[in-house]
Amino acid sequence: MKTLIYSLLGPLFFLAACTNGKHEKQDSAVADSTTKNVSRETNKVKKSQTAALLSGYLKLKNALTTDDDKQAAAAGSEMVAAFASFDEKSLTSEQASAYSDIRDDAKEHAEHIGSNAGNIAHQREHFDMLSKDMYDMIRLLGADKPLYVDRCPMYNNNKGAMWVSEIKEIKNPYLGKTMPTCGTVKEELK
Repeated sequence: MKTLIYSLLGPLFFLAACTNGKHEKQDSAVADSTTKNVSRETNKVKKSQTAALLSGYLKLKNALTTDDDKQAAAAGSEMVAAFASFDEKSLTSEQASAYSDIRDDAKEHAEHIGSNAGNIAHQREHFDMLSKDMYDMIRLLGADKPLYVDRCPMYNNNKGAMWVSEIKEIKNPYLGKTMPTCGTVKEELK
């Protein structure tokens, strides 16, 4: 009798153990899929928010390439508004902390550029620092399109400066119409 009970219970325990593991694997796969979807959605939100800031920055860069201080000032003001409307809720705590540091500096530079129409040299000084902040922000949050990191070796008494561009062709915002093609592409951001 004991043998019969043990012979029936053994396969029953075996089936229960196999079935339980199967559900755990299915639950884990569902959780992984959900996490990936949430992560993709979060990245889309971050990139779309970055797009507004990047749009203002690229308008600013393009205005400086043509020595247009008024358009540069307007783009600087546009960036200030984009920083104000940026929703940090989609960021992780680490990203939020890093973004906060970048935002504070970048917003200050954008404000200086926006309030200094007529003083393109001063706008370019702040653009130099703003470009470093935008580079850091793009590395932190990503962008919605490929971008290029360019460098002009001659700006600031040959100390050089970098900027972010949406095109591979060099259009120098530091030297403007004086030397529009001075510089090289140093990096591609995707």
